[in-house]
Amino acid sequence: MQISLQKILPVFFNAADVSHSQVWNQPVVFDEGANTHIIAPSGSGKTSLMHFLYGLRNDFTGEIKYDDTSIKDFDKEKKATLRQQTISIVLQDLRLFPDQTVYENIAIKRLLSTFHPVDKIAAMASRLGIQNKLQQLCGTCSYGEQQRIAIIRALQQPFKYLLLDEPFSNLDEANREKAMELIQEEASARKASIILADLKKIDYFNAGSILNL
Repeated sequence: MQISLQKILPVFFNAADVSHSQVWNQPVVFDEGANTHIIAPSGSGKTSLMHFLYGLRNDFTGEIKYDDTSIKDFDKEKKATLRQQTISIVLQDLRLFPDQTVYENIAIKRLLSTFHPVDKIAAMASRLGIQNKLQQLCGTCSYGEQQRIAIIRALQQPFKYLLLDEPFSNLDEANREKAMELIQEEASARKASIILADLKKIDYFNAGSILNL
């Protein structure tokens, strides 16, 4: 599968204001299996881009195509299938369920579309240092812990593309590296692509290309 951007531009941006961008109003192709690092200063539309790619919003001009089909032409069922089988995401606002346990927040992905055996949850939690939080209510965890929960949740499903919107903003450097190592291992196992957007370059992300938003 291939994702192509055909001169997309948020409706709230003017083309003249983003003439420096390597993404907005440009032809861009994300090939399956190739990692892309998007460097995106505050206010450049990073989160909007991730929402567009995931089909959460369509307030943009131009086209986003999954192979030959525009995402704007996907009905609800096709979007649901896309999110179950093809594309996973770690949103900046995480969208966890605060009144459910950490384990329940992660396991819900397995109910929708299973990739790993159930014991992988505890193994990933141990690697990211939150194994003692699994039975704790998610809302009582720190934001850095919640980011790790969201990362583990996103890795429970099959995917060809993994979208990451500032996934490590509240983690120290050691935990960032651990999380990035796990993410890259999981993407490699699936022969999948990572599209990571962050405020600055992450040196330990093995990106095939870097684009400035």
